[in-house]
Amino acid sequence: MQLVFVYGPPAAGKYTVARRVAEMTGLALFHNHLIVDAVAAVFPFGSPSFVRLREQFWMDMLEAAVSEDRSLIFTFSPEATVTPGFAARAIDTVRKAGGRVLLVHLKLSADGQASRIANADRAKFGKLRDVGLLRTLQAEFEACERAMPAPDLVIDTELVSAEEAAQQIAVRLG
Repeated sequence: MQLVFVYGPPAAGKYTVARRVAEMTGLALFHNHLIVDAVAAVFPFGSPSFVRLREQFWMDMLEAAVSEDRSLIFTFSPEATVTPGFAARAIDTVRKAGGRVLLVHLKLSADGQASRIANADRAKFGKLRDVGLLRTLQAEFEACERAMPAPDLVIDTELVSAEEAAQQIAVRLG
């Protein structure tokens, strides 16, 4: 089982890059907002029930994928409502079962985020689209990223296209 764990700040291109990797490799794509949107339909973002259920769904999915030897791509945005250590627990779940993990950090400057954050395609998944709120949360996002396990691959999505980023990931996968 192989887990491609793609993370980065808002508007770094996680979904776009992961979708291209899925197309190139045939791996399933489990996009962060599939669960975020489902849980947020009932519970306010960041509420105790939201946090608990979101992480329970994420872990249940990873555990089921491991048990059935189903490789996948998972996108993730480190932020303050995620329980500290979640990423490490998710990665450990895969590795303890003999699976492999490719941890990919997509990075983007604050100005790059601001230029992309209001893009209409972000509305489809109810993603953050407010530049003012982004600026308010910037330090929090950066602190959460610093707490992530060391990545295997770092890609600056201001310097490379989504296609080039996906190719770099596919090459690392073999």
